[in-house]
Amino acid sequence: MSAEIDTLITANTEDLKSFALKFTNHRESAEDLVQDTIYKALANKQRFSANSNVRAWLYTIMRNIFINNYRRKETYQTVLLKCYRKPEAGNVEFTLRNILPIELEIKEIKERIHALPIVFRESFLLHLEGFKYDEIAEMLNEPIGTIKSRIHFARKILKSRIERC
Repeated sequence: MSAEIDTLITANTEDLKSFALKFTNHRESAEDLVQDTIYKALANKQRFSANSNVRAWLYTIMRNIFINNYRRKETYQTVLLKCYRKPEAGNVEFTLRNILPIELEIKEIKERIHALPIVFRESFLLHLEGFKYDEIAEMLNEPIGTIKSRIHFARKILKSRIERC
C-alpha cells in the first residue's frame, strides 16, 4: 500500500507544477511549492484514505502550504513595519533613518530573532515557518502549553527589542 501511494504522489508531479504556477506566478517559487507539497504528502501518507482522490488531496496540501507561507510572510512584514517609525517633525535622526535600505532593517530583525534564547527561538522559528502549535509540540516532544508559552514569550522579547530600534 505504501509503495502505491508513493507512486500516486510522484505521478501527479506535473499537474502539481501547473497548479503551483497559478498560485505563485513564478517558476522557482512554484517548484519550491511542489517540493514542499510532495515532501509533506510523503511524510503524511498514512493520513491518506485509500478511497480518496489523490490529486484533490495533493492540491489541498499545496493550497494549505501556500496559505501558511503567505501568512508567515505577512506576519514577518508586519514585524518590519512596526519597526519603522514615521519621522517626527524636525527630527533629523528619524529622517535619516528612514532612508536606510530595508535590508538593514531585515538584518536587524533576523539578528534579534537569532539572539533569542534557544528554548524560545526554536519554537518561534518553527511557528514563523507556518507550523501549528500541536505540530511544533510533536516535533520538539514538549507539551502544547509549553510551546504556546515559549512562542508568547519570544514575541514579547522581540517586541521589546524591536521597539528600541
